[in-house]
Amino acid sequence: MNLHLAGRLHLRARLYALIRTFFAERAVLEVETPILSAAGNTEPNIESFSTTFSGHVDAGSRERWMRTSPEYPLKRLLAQGVGDCYELGRVFRNGEAGGRHNPEFSMLEWYRVGWDHHQLMEETIALVEAALAMVGRRAEVWVEGYRQLFIDELGIDPAHAPIDELRAPLEEFGIDPAGLTRDDWLDLLITHRLQPTFPSHRITVIHDYPASQCALAKVRDGDPPIAERFELYLGRYELANGYHELNDAAEQRRRFERDNTVRAARGQREVPIDERLLEVLAGMPDCAGVALGIERLLMCLVGTDAIADVLTFPFSEA
Repeated sequence: MNLHLAGRLHLRARLYALIRTFFAERAVLEVETPILSAAGNTEPNIESFSTTFSGHVDAGSRERWMRTSPEYPLKRLLAQGVGDCYELGRVFRNGEAGGRHNPEFSMLEWYRVGWDHHQLMEETIALVEAALAMVGRRAEVWVEGYRQLFIDELGIDPAHAPIDELRAPLEEFGIDPAGLTRDDWLDLLITHRLQPTFPSHRITVIHDYPASQCALAKVRDGDPPIAERFELYLGRYELANGYHELNDAAEQRRRFERDNTVRAARGQREVPIDERLLEVLAGMPDCAGVALGIERLLMCLVGTDAIADVLTFPFSEA
């Protein structure tokens, strides 16, 4: 075995041990949930793999979707009263292969009952700090609200600026505007103008997003209304995305259906909604949850831009 491969295998094993110790000390239960589901992820910007079950029809839907995260079954466990829990395992996203993406990768996702997104932000920071300490590194922490970040760094109020004002700082990139929405331009400002400037030695946390970017988060009334969501970056890499979780089944159904409407308008296939989740969502306790990409964290720990450097075998060699 070459030294480079041995080193990355050992580093991943050490990180997994650290994660399990971190949560054991906090009495957060490790669980396993299904990789194949009768429901898929409706998010228009994520494509799922699907496969066909050839066994007896009594087993249910023949078409099964490979999970893009363990979120839905973890929430079903929360609704059953399992309490604080996490899962560390493989997830799958179709079409995402390249220097920084692999169609199968590892995700850590956890939920804290009775917490909001601000409390979970602090724990996520603590976990990333512990991972950095494992390789003898430290990072400063910088926390900023989404709206204030845009005002301070770009002089743009993301809540009220017209689209032309959002597009202006991106002119040099020659982006085709066809079909792009306001939220698309806001995302592009983060990925093209803000994220590249984040210092490599800093943990950056952005919180309280526009309500239109709520996904599975609760929305707080205000002017403008706010999605109780955060994202954590280490250097210029996005590592984690967290929410004060929505537990309103009717609202969640509307969001799933809206996703499928967008998918249809884009010519994408509509995806089956997770009815089992919706059946129990109202019984899910108030909680906050976050998903963290393991390979992204490993890339930061070893200082590489290539995801292949932290995989046993990348997709092209699998």
